[in-house]
Amino acid sequence: MKTQPTRSQQRILRLLKKLNRAISAQDLYVELRKGGKGIGLATVYRSLEALKLQGLVQMRKLPNGESLYSSVQKDQHHLTCLDCGESIPINECPVHQLETELQTTHQFKVFYHTLEFFGLCDRCVAANTIEAAK
Repeated sequence: MKTQPTRSQQRILRLLKKLNRAISAQDLYVELRKGGKGIGLATVYRSLEALKLQGLVQMRKLPNGESLYSSVQKDQHHLTCLDCGESIPINECPVHQLETELQTTHQFKVFYHTLEFFGLCDRCVAANTIEAAK
């Protein structure tokens, strides 16, 4: 049974939907405070965790260990540069069929999935090539 989101969780969900992008818990806290919402950082973390377990918020971990949160609107797919950290969204998804099969064969409710490829963007490849040539 799904529990009803608390007032703090509802505020966080509204802000995530309004921002329409992934954001760290710390930045989310700052945005809430800017908006005059009296909420503590620990409450933000607890609320994000509860919302994630309810399937209302998705989390994505960057190579530097930082977690980014967004409202569950669609699956996320990215090309992420290990050098500069740029994250390029991609629209193609080769795993939707697999997701459906896994839900059926394992009786597992999938809320969302992420697909991430790690490497170097064209600017970092060029910069590393120049550095190597010196």
